[in-house]
Amino acid sequence: MLVFKDLMWNSWQDGVSSSPKFDNGFELSIVAGPGKYSSPKDEGDSPDDFSSFEVAIFNPQGDWVTKEFFPGHNDDVMGWQDRGQINALMLLIQSKNKKVNK
Repeated sequence: MLVFKDLMWNSWQDGVSSSPKFDNGFELSIVAGPGKYSSPKDEGDSPDDFSSFEVAIFNPQGDWVTKEFFPGHNDDVMGWQDRGQINALMLLIQSKNKKVNK
């Protein structure tokens, strides 16, 4: 199973981003940098520059499903997630069965 240390990162809006897509079709967006729900809120060019990240989750159809993974949360993104929390989230996403709309 894919975990945080396996992610490929890109420079994005004075920060970093990674968007792993899993075998079940779900996609996780992970970003950090100025204006994001991450720490610190400074510019950085490596995930090592940040201690927490903003995440969003999309189903195989491309719809936002972040709220399904964070019950009681009322936004399409979840902020200030550390590496351990992201690892747990990645394992949860990968264990979810792909749902096909017919």
